[in-house]
Amino acid sequence: MYQIVLLLHSWTRWLVLIFGLIAIFRALGGWQGRRPWTGADNGMGASFVGSMHLQLLLGLILYITGPLGMKAFEAGSAVMKDPGSRFWAVEHLVGMLLAVICAQVGRTLSKKATDPVLKHKKAFTWFLIALLLVLVMIPWGIWNPARPLFRF
Repeated sequence: MYQIVLLLHSWTRWLVLIFGLIAIFRALGGWQGRRPWTGADNGMGASFVGSMHLQLLLGLILYITGPLGMKAFEAGSAVMKDPGSRFWAVEHLVGMLLAVICAQVGRTLSKKATDPVLKHKKAFTWFLIALLLVLVMIPWGIWNPARPLFRF
C-alpha cells in the first residue's frame, strides 16, 4: 500500500502545481484588470485548495506508515543530525502544512471579501505564498537524480 500512496502523492503534485499556477494567473489578471470575480475564478481556487488537501492527506498517510516519517524518530536525535532524514521527518511536513494553511486562508479571505478586485488580490497574494512554499519544499529530481520527476 505504501508504494501506491507514494505513487499517487508523486503524481498529484503536478495537479497542485498546475491548479496553483492557473489560480495565481487568474487572480493576478482579475486584480490588475479589475474584472469581476467569476465562477471560474472560484472554481480554480477550489481546485487548487482541494488538490492541496488531497496532497496533505496522502502525505500524512506516507508520514505515518512510511520509513521517512514518524518511524525515523525511532532512531532518536540522530534524525535531526542527518539533513536527509530531517528534511523528510520535519522540514517537508512543516513547509507543506504551512503551504496548505496559506492556500486555505487565501480561499477563505477571497470568498469573504465583498469587492471583486479585493477578492482577486487576496487570492493572488495567499495562493502565491502557498505555491512558493510548495516549490521550495518539493524534493525535485532536478537537483537529486535519486528523486525522479515522475515515479512509475
